[in-house]
Amino acid sequence: MRPPFPLITPRQSFGFGAVVLCAGFAAQVQASGFLEDTTAKIESRTVYFNRDFRDGHTSNDQGASKREESAQGFILNLQSGYTEGTVGFGIDALGMLGFQLDSSPDRSNSGLLPSSGENPRGSKGQYAKMGLTAKVKVSDTVLKYGALLPDLPLLKYNDGRLLPTMFNGAMLTSKEVKDLTFMAARLDKYTARDSTDSQDIRVHCKNKRYACNTTADHFDMYGFDYKINDRLTAQYHYAELEDIYRQHFIGLLGNQPLGDGVLKADLRVIKSADSGAQRAGSIDNRALSGMLSYGISGHTFSAGWQRMNGDNSMPYLDGSNPYLVNYVQVNDFAAAQERSWQLRYDYDFKAIGINGLSFLTRYVNGDHIKVPGSDQEGKEWERDSELKYVIQTGTFKDVSLRLRNATYRTNYEKFARDVDETRLIVSYNFSVL
Repeated sequence: MRPPFPLITPRQSFGFGAVVLCAGFAAQVQASGFLEDTTAKIESRTVYFNRDFRDGHTSNDQGASKREESAQGFILNLQSGYTEGTVGFGIDALGMLGFQLDSSPDRSNSGLLPSSGENPRGSKGQYAKMGLTAKVKVSDTVLKYGALLPDLPLLKYNDGRLLPTMFNGAMLTSKEVKDLTFMAARLDKYTARDSTDSQDIRVHCKNKRYACNTTADHFDMYGFDYKINDRLTAQYHYAELEDIYRQHFIGLLGNQPLGDGVLKADLRVIKSADSGAQRAGSIDNRALSGMLSYGISGHTFSAGWQRMNGDNSMPYLDGSNPYLVNYVQVNDFAAAQERSWQLRYDYDFKAIGINGLSFLTRYVNGDHIKVPGSDQEGKEWERDSELKYVIQTGTFKDVSLRLRNATYRTNYEKFARDVDETRLIVSYNFSVL
């Protein structure tokens, strides 16, 4: 006889340990801080995604010539306060639900929805995932265990489709020292953006750079962010994917008034090397990137530069976004030995009295790519634009509408494909607690 509820297994995103810890402080939930400081928000997100491959082939080993789907998603983010006392306890919850609005087997695999597993392959009509996080707070130090959405230089969760990627593990954040933030984490599982299954953590295999099934037992990281003054912040972070790769990151963030505007600088260095048993093979990469921006009267003009040194592309976790200034809508410009530059322009129409409307456009060009098995120099470029409007008044106040378009072209078709892409995203956030 099947149990009325699913059994909890160690592979579930919230973890059995989190449930036990929750039970340990359940008797304290009546403490005023736990309830009074609890918040719950829901985001409704409708996404239309159209990626048209322009390489002249109807299909190849990377899939069909077009991916076009639309879906409706809901994301619940509940965060409790803490129980009273020197040691405070709390619990957070993430609940995600996605529905298919339009799809067909010949244009599925957009990343919005899980595969149905049927032949011909299509997408599931709906899916859901949930994660719980237990947390403990002492002074200005917080320890969390369970489902996490890390937003750090060496691990930024992916939120580029309908529902975000969730990671599972423990994370400590401490702000005991003025102007200094320290963090440490160990993660062991993740749930992909278009999946409901918790999987072993692994290296990303974009464009066949690394083997797609190269998994690890855990991913460790720690780091320091130090605010030197109001205009300058320095960062150092370290991460290691067991027996696959290790990384060092150094960053500087600065801003300086200049004339009637503000000049900003964002400099990043990431050094990657193989680790332990080298399960993904030899890894040698040094990624240098930087962005200078000048904002004045609603206009922001930016220029970026990025260079990959070493024999390999920059590794990063599957389900995450690489922390590179030239990581844009379609491409990351992080291939072996690639050098790339970016020009970007943003405009906030608030400067001329149209609140809620903004626009951006950018162009990224990359060359000098080391193409495996070839003497050919790889080249690629991408052009993006985005128009966003947040409704300011009336029944639909705070509804956000975003239209994104990208064009990507490359000359090394064996590992990448030409793309024209359009995304339309309608979202609305509201509080339920």
